[in-house]
Amino acid sequence: MPANTPVQPGAHMLPGSGPAVVAHAAGDLRVDVVPLARPADDQAVVEVLYGGICGSDLHYWLHGAAGESILKAPLVLGHEISGVVVRAAANGEGPRSGTAVAVHPATPGPGAARYPVDRPNLSPGCTYLGSAARYPHTDGAFSRYVNLPARMLRALPEGIDLRTAALVEPASVAWHAVSRAGDVAGKTALVIGSGPIGALAVAVLKRAGAAHITAVDLHPKPLEIARAVGADQVINAADTEAIAAVEADVVIESSGNHHGLASAIRGAVRGGTVVMVGLLPTGMQPLPISLAITRELDLKGSFRFNDEIDQVIAALADRSLHISPVITHQYPVEDALHAFEMAKDSTSSGKVLLSFAGNGEQR
Repeated sequence: MPANTPVQPGAHMLPGSGPAVVAHAAGDLRVDVVPLARPADDQAVVEVLYGGICGSDLHYWLHGAAGESILKAPLVLGHEISGVVVRAAANGEGPRSGTAVAVHPATPGPGAARYPVDRPNLSPGCTYLGSAARYPHTDGAFSRYVNLPARMLRALPEGIDLRTAALVEPASVAWHAVSRAGDVAGKTALVIGSGPIGALAVAVLKRAGAAHITAVDLHPKPLEIARAVGADQVINAADTEAIAAVEADVVIESSGNHHGLASAIRGAVRGGTVVMVGLLPTGMQPLPISLAITRELDLKGSFRFNDEIDQVIAALADRSLHISPVITHQYPVEDALHAFEMAKDSTSSGKVLLSFAGNGEQR
């Protein structure tokens, strides 16, 4: 069967290869034809339909590294995907053939350090699809066909379109961040950085009953998206006095830079909570920590997610979570380089999707 021929659910024959987006080195992104290996007994074969480009994907392309995870070999990128199971796992676990799925890309692992057993995202041996944190690297799922452990797959109820389902993974990151703040119902909220994660945090805060949500960014397009998903007020990030005047009960910092975190601290009410989901660069950061101390702010980290993915899917199914405006562009996988170029332009784009089944259209 040719690699570009769609596989029908339940088909006995699978293609031997398919197109995949591969980072070879800094500045070297290619669409390669990669082989589809025989799946292990606990793996299902998924035909990927949509994939969302994440900041870590951009870093591997632009810098050959994401933080301290350095490319040592070509890496298939991608962990924000939706698709259809075309062959169920041989051991009988997971969704059946023909099931539309989203993917939880983490594999919790063992480690010497202690961590709370109910927070496997903190396990030191954890691996993630499309990550160079360890060697051999963990290939991602920006591939037309991919073998994935059945435990990673989440069946999608009817009514959730697969395009929107590509946002399930980053929405779970946002859901986890908001949950770190506790009950936000009736509280004022401030989101610093309105890129895809920030905009998704706005949507989650709205669903959770926040009384008033203010979104901050340097550029008009992200603020437009933030309004579309539930922000009551938007502020340009350069207006630090206006940000400080918000005095929010809960602040979600998703900009990933020390200026944004400084604004988050200044924009929090005394006794408030600041959740840090934006990943700052490694090393020391200049911050107004004295304000956090004298105002008794609770500063909380937020890293990836755990079972929040199931809550996100349920909220999409009952239409209580409105996130589709976060998607701004879509490209066919063959045009991946242009898609990545668009994704790095935060002034013009939100979440940029790749389409793997020939139904991509540039927007």
